[in-house]
Amino acid sequence: MAAEGTGSQLPHARLLFLLLLAPAALWLFGLIVLPHLELGILSLRARVAPRVYEVSLAQYQTFVEEPLYWHTFVRTAVVSIIVTALTLLMAFPLAWTIAKIARGRIRATMFVLCLIPFWVSETVRALGWMILLRESGVLPGLMVSLGLTPAPVELLYHDATIVVGLVYTSMLFMVVPLISALESLDDALIEAAYDLGGNGWSILRQIIIPHAAPGIVAGCIVVFMLTLGNYLTPTLLGGKSSQWFTEQIYTQFITRFNWEQGAAFGFLLLGLSTAIVWVGLKLSGQKFGEVMQRA
Repeated sequence: MAAEGTGSQLPHARLLFLLLLAPAALWLFGLIVLPHLELGILSLRARVAPRVYEVSLAQYQTFVEEPLYWHTFVRTAVVSIIVTALTLLMAFPLAWTIAKIARGRIRATMFVLCLIPFWVSETVRALGWMILLRESGVLPGLMVSLGLTPAPVELLYHDATIVVGLVYTSMLFMVVPLISALESLDDALIEAAYDLGGNGWSILRQIIIPHAAPGIVAGCIVVFMLTLGNYLTPTLLGGKSSQWFTEQIYTQFITRFNWEQGAAFGFLLLGLSTAIVWVGLKLSGQKFGEVMQRA
């Protein structure tokens, strides 16, 4: 009787599981799969007459033949990698302090301070940087008052400004997975390493970093993908000369109404993101599923 009861419960359990899974599946299919399929179709067609199209790789050929496009593409990838590396270097000591050194209210306060900038939208954060860094802004005026510069200088519209804004925007997404990874590290391992004659660098290299590797990779993946696809911060802080690839995509879709070219650019950006994430996972020896559990 017990076996029959268990057997009759299995279909009900599966049905309940499918019902719970349905909203997420519909969301993924409707908002991610279908739009990407449509973009793929758009990127592989060319207009030969009004409302007449043919299958073509002309959009991708245009990307290869136009130096501005692939220079911007490469520049976006390189700057995104630099931003990811700088974010990791800045976030790791902070995450270590929160996870292993700070206690009680101090720890909670430090984590809240990391969250506060994200209580406002990215637009407000970017505008705040503009107020600080523009020629008539707070920081140039302070530099003149301190005698560092004879006149206010324009700190906006530089590569360094874009990098600073992107690192600031991405910091929390690196700190959280790092804290999650470092909290599970047994302090006894570090104490034993010191007792056996290890120094700070060897302990960091042989114990802490290997243990935190899933969190490091998860944070780097999230930060890199967010940075690569960011549009607002590079545009506002870098101006028209930012040369960010998402701006090229926006121009094709919105300004030139060339949806075929914009779709091709979008797929190229997706391919770049996928390729670099795959290379990062291979170099670190991590698996994507395990890494995303830390994200």
